[in-house]
Amino acid sequence: MSDLVNIQIDGVDMQVPKGATIVDAAMRHGVKIPVFCHHPKLEPVGMCRMCLVDVGTPVRDRATGELATDDNGEVQYRYGRTLQTGCTVRVSEGMRVKHEDPDVKVARASVIEFLLTSHPLDCPVCDKGGECPLQNLTMSHGGGSSRFSFADKIQNQYSFDKQVPLGDLIKLDRERCIQCARCTRFQSEIADDNVIAFHNRGRRLEIDTMSDPGFDSIWSGNTTDICPVGALTTADFRFGARAWELVPVASLSPHGPVGENITMSTRREAKAGGRTVIKRIMPRQNELVNEIWIPDHARFIHHFAESSERLTKPLIRKNGELVESSWDEALELVAQKLQDNRKSAVGLAGDRLSNEDLYLFSKLFRQVLTTKNIDLANRRIAGGDVTAAVGIGRDTSLSDLGKGDVVLVVASDLHAEAPIWWLRLKQAAERGATIVTINARQTRLDKYASHSIQTPTNELLGVVAGLETSDAEYATTIRDADNLLVYYGCEGLDYAETDALAKSLGNLLIATGHHSGQKNGLVAVWPECNTQGAWDMGVVNEFAAGISAVVTPGMGADDVYAGRAGMVYIAGADPIGDGLMTR
Repeated sequence: MSDLVNIQIDGVDMQVPKGATIVDAAMRHGVKIPVFCHHPKLEPVGMCRMCLVDVGTPVRDRATGELATDDNGEVQYRYGRTLQTGCTVRVSEGMRVKHEDPDVKVARASVIEFLLTSHPLDCPVCDKGGECPLQNLTMSHGGGSSRFSFADKIQNQYSFDKQVPLGDLIKLDRERCIQCARCTRFQSEIADDNVIAFHNRGRRLEIDTMSDPGFDSIWSGNTTDICPVGALTTADFRFGARAWELVPVASLSPHGPVGENITMSTRREAKAGGRTVIKRIMPRQNELVNEIWIPDHARFIHHFAESSERLTKPLIRKNGELVESSWDEALELVAQKLQDNRKSAVGLAGDRLSNEDLYLFSKLFRQVLTTKNIDLANRRIAGGDVTAAVGIGRDTSLSDLGKGDVVLVVASDLHAEAPIWWLRLKQAAERGATIVTINARQTRLDKYASHSIQTPTNELLGVVAGLETSDAEYATTIRDADNLLVYYGCEGLDYAETDALAKSLGNLLIATGHHSGQKNGLVAVWPECNTQGAWDMGVVNEFAAGISAVVTPGMGADDVYAGRAGMVYIAGADPIGDGLMTR
């Protein structure tokens, strides 16, 4: 049976996926039916009525089921008594849709007119101005006039307080809300954080927070993206700039292992001395990585770039005090120190550096100084050599996970460590994939797991090692999977234990034939954005036998130097600030 059906929109024949809504089906062929409450990532609700269309279906003989025809042999169609919401009606074979019909246009103009009866005309000061769907659809579908009393409008719209904080990060202007419920639906359907909801009724209906602290969700910023008006805004960007002033710069989030695709909205500012500054971070659509969502840390943490504590000039210690110097003086000093300590210099690189920087760092020590005394400053989790050998296949898309696929998560709380991966695995479970978790405690992913094994940390490695032979139901499920993805972290484990864990999981994948292929392989939940790159570039102890100083969490600075290192060269890392060393 075909997965496509034939429909007609305004006289144009097209084939569309069976079961799609009229709005989504039309969008596939470039027909834009206006919407407010509808969102392709959310379940349809038909709340705003902006997508009204006239829908006709072929008439069939009740006795025979055959298509009914008129005297000319033309198929007869039955249209509804009223217009229908295109975002809730599913397409069917032979359906005809009138999208540009005069009656439809009048209905849409009436919907716009109704929405504007309780919406303030404050576009010149609204943060959504310039990128506002209500503003755009008013211009394209509005009637140009209103029958509503302006005096009543003023009385209603100014009875609300302005800038109501739903939490520390999100502000609400209640009079702007058009009650589309996109924000509440996102939090309940996608994020599984039921922390905001509608309160009151009628024109007093408003969004309110249901958590303490307010809006207690790591996904709160996404609601400002999908809000079709300026009702929800971020506290850091509010009144910060106009949309048309901003220059979009595509980038990746540097926080964590996921690599969320983002857009940095930038602008030159006088108060920053004419420098270009980041005004906001927005998600950039990539269905293979983060879809259109980003967690709040990827959205809001960029403000460190503007911190007054950031160094803009090099400092050199003179007479016991750090004083500013020129770059020439600082670089000459570093070069001389490296020359003086060629054999005893120790290099610690951070896993936030790019592959190019890591390669040059390695080359400096191995080829210029001819020493192997380099290491990765981050010593929380090992196994980069294993993931390089049996890692996930390049054609893998988490969106394809479903029935028959198994995902094993060990020693990791993905909701806290890699929220996007948690979100994608939640969706995979909803599509029928089997989730198995093995941790020392409960995590948010357990709600969607078919098997949740909680074991003391000191027994975890033994449980994992037994997966190859155990008769436990969860072990059989893992071995018999059509496809198997394995995520592992370091919660409760030291560096050596994570190395053993990675090797044990790698052996499991090899023994069951689930490695290095599409939807199969090992994934480390790295603490930073390029830990795997550091392993690939050889900036780890396993690739540098004979290193003179290995940093482990909690080690004192004296233990690192211990008379063995004449100089420590640190690039892109803060071992003490990151809690890897004590003073």
